[in-house]
Amino acid sequence: MDKFRAFRIDEQDGKISAGFQELAIDDLTDGNVVVRVTHSTINYKDALAATGKGRILRKYPLNGGIDLAGVVVSSEDADFQPGSHVLVNGCGLSETIDGGYSEYARLDSQSLVAVPDGMTCAEAMKIGTAGYTAALAIHRMEQNNQSPDLGPIVVTGATGGVGSIAIDMLAGRGYEVAAVTGKAAEEAYLKGIGAQQILLRDDIDFGKRPMEKAAWAGAIDNLGGDYLAWLTRTMMYGGNIASIGLAASHELHTTVMPFILRAVCLLGINSVDTPRDLRRTVWNRIGGDLKPQHLDAIGNRTISFDELPAAFDAYIDGTVTGRTIVEISPEQ
Repeated sequence: MDKFRAFRIDEQDGKISAGFQELAIDDLTDGNVVVRVTHSTINYKDALAATGKGRILRKYPLNGGIDLAGVVVSSEDADFQPGSHVLVNGCGLSETIDGGYSEYARLDSQSLVAVPDGMTCAEAMKIGTAGYTAALAIHRMEQNNQSPDLGPIVVTGATGGVGSIAIDMLAGRGYEVAAVTGKAAEEAYLKGIGAQQILLRDDIDFGKRPMEKAAWAGAIDNLGGDYLAWLTRTMMYGGNIASIGLAASHELHTTVMPFILRAVCLLGINSVDTPRDLRRTVWNRIGGDLKPQHLDAIGNRTISFDELPAAFDAYIDGTVTGRTIVEISPEQ
């Protein structure tokens, strides 16, 4: 196979550099399956890695991109035959192994998941790590007895990729959803994907008591910090909080009282290191009862591979709504 293009991230003298390079298959990290990548996506972690604003990579150089979908070219694993459509999210992509911003990827078959039946590679990337994380959160909450009849679920960081798809999935499952956002102009978007109540971040009264009035049966939190502390204080008895992100802060200042007196459960959601069987279970649900109903509204931006470098700053600035799909090569 000839040379191909990849968006590669390197470090020299403590400074991050990133850009397109020409590579050969043997330049890639080891694996037993070669995939022609058709699509990837942009997540906040991708923007941090590519701009050097966050240290995501644990070795250098590596191709960026924590998501990919594409077509198997060659395989040493009988479960993944050439021509089959596969996806990978997390699993060390763009942290310890070459990621999805490349026309080809060489991967360990243990990280691969078949693209769900009836779904294209482009649609799989409209979901990507963000949608998978949202689905994993809902799956974990429902394992812990969450159900629509218990009351409303609040989603923070609602216009981001995780938040948007979480709202869509929850509404599709029959939950009443409240969306927390700093973007007042996106109320119509949020209601269009299933939110029934909109709370503006600046209008929230965090309160000062160890426990405030119980308002939520559950929560999916992308922010951390004061917002997560507020959620612990306002959960109903037995409420589940799925902690996904730290866009506001990595710190949490609260008390044990909500956990003891209201039996609140704080569920940590790690989408990178999910065991293979659970990963397959969650992707099967994404192709089934958790399949988003508003993917065209959420994943409404597709950019070319050439446009990728200019797209990261909007994620750092927090101005992005929904999902951005990167077309690496045409899907055939």
